[in-house]
Amino acid sequence: MVEMVGQFRNPKTTQDIVQKIHNLTTAKADPIKICHVCGTHEWTITHYGLRSLLPSNIEVIAGPGCPVCIVPASEIDHTIELAKEGKVITCFGDVLRVPGSQATLIETKAIGSDVRVVYAVSDAIEMAKKEPQKEFVFSAVGFETTAPITAIEALSELPPNFSFLVSHRLIPPAMEMLLGIEDLQIDGFIAPGHVSAIIGLKPYELFTKIYRMPTVVTGFEPNDVLMAIYMLLKQHNTNKAHLENEYSRVVKPEGNKKALKAIHQAFTTTTGTWRGIGQLDNSALQLKDQLAQYDARKKYHLKPIQSKDIPQGCQCHQIIVGKIKPNQCPLFLKTCTPTKPIGACMVSNEGTCRVWAKNTEINTTQP
Repeated sequence: MVEMVGQFRNPKTTQDIVQKIHNLTTAKADPIKICHVCGTHEWTITHYGLRSLLPSNIEVIAGPGCPVCIVPASEIDHTIELAKEGKVITCFGDVLRVPGSQATLIETKAIGSDVRVVYAVSDAIEMAKKEPQKEFVFSAVGFETTAPITAIEALSELPPNFSFLVSHRLIPPAMEMLLGIEDLQIDGFIAPGHVSAIIGLKPYELFTKIYRMPTVVTGFEPNDVLMAIYMLLKQHNTNKAHLENEYSRVVKPEGNKKALKAIHQAFTTTTGTWRGIGQLDNSALQLKDQLAQYDARKKYHLKPIQSKDIPQGCQCHQIIVGKIKPNQCPLFLKTCTPTKPIGACMVSNEGTCRVWAKNTEINTTQP
């Protein structure tokens, strides 16, 4: 494994790929914007300073690739509502500080509500079994990567005092939404490796066949990302649009069949609200009717909430869709910091603002 990782961080290989990228463009060439939709990709690009290696006309922008960042305030508000009613809320650690319209879960915990951080859904289920007198709710956040875990647990025999507040979202509809933003230039997609390991390649076919948008699935090592950029530039220069899989060592064309089967058995697809974006058709998962006893929204009769997603002065909505960079937000590293985040993009380790804030190699000279 160490030997394999070394291949994808080899400096000589990096130099070779970068040279190939530079050979495909000139200083006077038209600007090319490549969009990724993965928080881990943004970490790799920023941490390793990959933007500084690219020709000046090539820009890599970050789309809505952080599953925590795009959870709308209304769904955080529902979780807080249940906590204040006495339910035990269980969640992953980065959900604690995601802002609702008035508060966060960690602030709700501070005033006495029972909010617990878990490392896996199974941990929350075991807690519910050990404390049958209490009602437990798990905040199920994530893209297609984590949805199979929720699905498998929902399809198993769960204790009657346990339910899910599902906030799973689907990546391809968000990618398609980006192409509908008139003043956002995108010349190619880097598709996310983790998501693609679950869903395979087929969901991306519409981008090349209908939108004629070059698309490459890639991994998370620096040479993975650089190779994806090289592959996209080759397509761009030949005016071709193909779906290519740089991450074939992990991503199979058919995806993970067992994971997909669990998702299809447990969930239906519905319209979902994304923080900073709004409603997207067929972009969210909800538990099927036969699993309604484990759906916290139905079990506790939660009503729709109109909540404010973006705090005053925050530019998360612009950052989430790649219109601006974190350092163009007036709050970035001033009032909004990793230790005291204001916007959702500063909360999670996959949030673009937090990635930029936590990595010292940031090319702040880019406009």
